[in-house]
Amino acid sequence: MGVNTVHIVDDDPAVRDSMALLLATESFDVRTHASAREFLAATTPHDTGCVVTDVRMPEMTGIELLHEMNEHRPGMRAIVVTAHADVPLAVEAMKLGAIDLLEKPFDDDTLLTCVRGALAQMNAQSARQAETQTIEERLATLTGRENEVLGGLLKGQPNKIIAHELGISVRTVEVHRANVMAKMQARNLAELVRMALVVPGQRG
Repeated sequence: MGVNTVHIVDDDPAVRDSMALLLATESFDVRTHASAREFLAATTPHDTGCVVTDVRMPEMTGIELLHEMNEHRPGMRAIVVTAHADVPLAVEAMKLGAIDLLEKPFDDDTLLTCVRGALAQMNAQSARQAETQTIEERLATLTGRENEVLGGLLKGQPNKIIAHELGISVRTVEVHRANVMAKMQARNLAELVRMALVVPGQRG
């Protein structure tokens, strides 16, 4: 299931069909589920997408589903729908990671705006994670000495200081620096620093 997938979780078939028809006309990949347990059985922890879930459902409520999603569906974003909105419910849903809470009845544009926003947020996070993974893979190709030179560069040290601290020649630092730039595929020092800062715990 991809980044354009929207799951509708509601025990009312008329509501499910209505929302599914609306979202399908906007080219979303729509999946419907009659209960929270049915949704969990049909998806995996690796799936991504947006979940539009009712709050009041038999067996497992929408709030209970949010708890499950936090534990087992980290790649998904949730929009909570209820006919009985109140402040404590809204606060609890938001604390559990819900993107929005829609009170029935709501218009089509409101639902579409919420779904697009949830997917955009999820896609941005996925892009950041992919970038971090790529940078980590490039960092892993650096030799020990290249890592030391990178550490000096991230401290803002000029080649001469790096050479002095490492006990090597300036020319050797220049060679290692060029290798670091090439392996990291950085066009300039500013881009190299930005890449390094993307990785949690990177030296600097």
